[in-house]
Amino acid sequence: MRCYVQSLTLAQFRSHARARVLADGRPVALFGPNGAGKTNLLEAVSMLSPGRGLRRAGADDLARRPAGLGWKIRAEVQGSDGTHEIETAAPPGQSRSVRIDGKLTPQLALGRVLAMLWLTPAMDRLWTEGAEGRRRFLDRMVMSFLPDHAEAVLTYERAMRERNRLLRDQIGDDAWYGALEHQMSESGAQITANRRTALLALAEATTGAQTAFPAAELSLTGPDDSPQPDTVADLRAALAEGRRRDMAAGRSLSGPHRADLGAVYAAKGQPAALCSTGEQKALLISMVLANARALMARRGLAPVLLLDEVAAHLDADRRAALYDEVLALDVQAWMTGTGQELFAGTGHRLQGLRVTQAEGISAIEEKELP
Repeated sequence: MRCYVQSLTLAQFRSHARARVLADGRPVALFGPNGAGKTNLLEAVSMLSPGRGLRRAGADDLARRPAGLGWKIRAEVQGSDGTHEIETAAPPGQSRSVRIDGKLTPQLALGRVLAMLWLTPAMDRLWTEGAEGRRRFLDRMVMSFLPDHAEAVLTYERAMRERNRLLRDQIGDDAWYGALEHQMSESGAQITANRRTALLALAEATTGAQTAFPAAELSLTGPDDSPQPDTVADLRAALAEGRRRDMAAGRSLSGPHRADLGAVYAAKGQPAALCSTGEQKALLISMVLANARALMARRGLAPVLLLDEVAAHLDADRRAALYDEVLALDVQAWMTGTGQELFAGTGHRLQGLRVTQAEGISAIEEKELP
C-alpha cells in the first residue's frame, strides 16, 4: 500500500495565516526564498503522525504570532487501509486534538494510518550529540514497523516518572516500587524487543541493496557500550537491586531509556561519530531509505518521507542519486530547497511547488522542474 498526502490545508499555523497544498502522489519539491514557510509546510505534514512533529514544538508554539488564535491542519491522505480525512488542531492554551474521518481519536491512531519518516538539518548532529536524540530517531523508525511501540514507550515513561519521584523523595515503600517496576519491566522488555526487530529489518533491507549511499551497521547498546538488561525478569531484577544506587542518583539508571543507537560506516569500519560531516549525512539518508525498503518488504507499506533542506547538503551526483532512489521506491517524499535548480534533471518526475508569502498569505503554485 502506498501512503501519501493528497491535500493539506493550514490555518494560523506557524508563518501561514492560511495555505493549501494539492499533491498528486509524486515526490514533492518545495522551493522558494528563505522565510517563505517551506519547512513549516513539512512540519504541518509531520503533525499527521503521533508526537510533536519534526521540530518537537509544543502546541502553543505552532500557532501563528502575534495572532495567538490557535491553529488547525486538515488533510486528505491515502493511508495504510484506504483514504482518510485527518484534522488536528489546538485552540490557545490547549493540547492538540486529533480527528480521523470526523471521529475524535488518540494521537497514537495516526501511526496506524500513515507511516512517516523524516530528516532535518538539526539531525546532522545526531552522531556527535547525546544519546537521547538517537533513541528518539530509533523509536520513530520502530514505530513505522510497529505502531503500538509508542504505547509501550508511554507506559514505560509514565511508570519511570513515578518511580523517579519516589527516589527523589527518598520513599522506601517496597510495594510501591514493586508495582512500578512491574510496569517498567513489562513495557521495557517490549521496547527492547521492538527495537531489535526494527534493527533486524533495517539490516535485511540494507544487505544487497542497490544504492549510492553508504551502508550503516547498526547496534543497540547501553551507556559506554555496556550491556543492559532486556528481558522482563532481568529488568525487574536490575531495578529492584538498583534501588539504593538509584535513590542516591535521584533517577532510574537501568532500562531502555539508557539505551543508545550505535552506527558504523560499514565499508570503512569506522564509527559514525568519527566520520566526516558529509559521510554522517549520507549515512542518515541511507538509513531512511533502508527504513522505507524494509517497510515495503515487511508491511507492504510505502511511507511518506520528509527531507528538509536535504538537497542543499549534497553534491549534484548525490542529489541525482537520491531523487532516483526515491522514485524507484515509489514513495511520496516532501523535499525543500531555496531554488528549483537544486532539483535539476527531475522534470515531470517530481511535483514542483514554488512557495512565496506576503503578509501571512501563502502562494503555492505548481512549476515544472528543469
